Amino acid sequence: MAKRVIVVGGGIVGCLTALALSDKGCSVTLVERNVVAAQTSGESSWAGAGILFPLLPWMYQDAVNQLAMAGAALYPTLCERLLAETRIDPEYTQSGLQILPSFDEDAAINWCKNYQVPIEKKADGLLLPTIAQVRPPHLLQALRQILIQENVTLLENTQLEPLASCEKISSWRAISSSHSTGLILEADAFVVTSGAWSFDLLKETAAGLNIKPMRGQILLYENVQEKLENIIYSNGFYLVPRRDGLLLAGSTLEDVGFDTRTTEEVKQELQTKAESILPGLKHAIIRKHWSGLRPGTPDNLPTIAAHPSIQNLYLNTGHFRYGLTMAPESAQRVAALVCT
Repeated sequence: MAKRVIVVGGGIVGCLTALALSDKGCSVTLVERNVVAAQTSGESSWAGAGILFPLLPWMYQDAVNQLAMAGAALYPTLCERLLAETRIDPEYTQSGLQILPSFDEDAAINWCKNYQVPIEKKADGLLLPTIAQVRPPHLLQALRQILIQENVTLLENTQLEPLASCEKISSWRAISSSHSTGLILEADAFVVTSGAWSFDLLKETAAGLNIKPMRGQILLYENVQEKLENIIYSNGFYLVPRRDGLLLAGSTLEDVGFDTRTTEEVKQELQTKAESILPGLKHAIIRKHWSGLRPGTPDNLPTIAAHPSIQNLYLNTGHFRYGLTMAPESAQRVAALVCT
């Protein structure tokens, strides 16, 4: 009989975890408090820029870089599969990343040599020509479709109550659900992939999580006359060109709790930074201004492990700024734990 697994959280990490478990023969149910792939306020999965690289990785621990680079390496095959099986294109694009001064150039060059990442010196900074991107909303739409095709059950608009401390989970009750009143979920194993909301779900279980929401705001430009060939990064800010000519500009890092509002002050700040890199943006149209809540953790280190005391509970959460990049590899790792 197939192992029954419930994955709690329907962002990119949750969807890829559900897919990895399904590929291993598990009977999977994915529980999401909103709708998978919906552009819901606060959700970091669709709101991110989609850069498949840990920005300024020479400033991070090896564990962060190893997980991020392993995840990024899986994206070409993943996106080919998604396009072939769902006909939805995640827009995997090897657009390259140009890093503008100021930064530690020697550290950057040494890191790229150690990780075998091609690098080119430019008059204005460094170019990493093999760095790629995906388009998160399209990626999520493709993941939702493939999960349906793989017979993964989607329980959307379903919010679970905080989990009480125990030795083993026999069931998990929903606080609210559009599927039925008093919904109780039973499975052989449970995996929490709820990002910034993971702490609230597990705070009574002594899981030792140190996760809090960190807001990031982004602008989307249209009618951009000056086209960028590469992603541009400069002092904590980036511009990301899309295939269709749209351009992302972001992002902030704000410790404001679960506040998902956008602010005019930040909009002006982002505009100023974007126009200092690409002056032609003064004449472009801002199509949209949004925010997402990242699951902030010390040192950008996620928790990918069995729960320390609940024997059939697993954690795949707290990826902070690089959840999308790390997601394919972290999904494979937690699926291997569950299916051992």
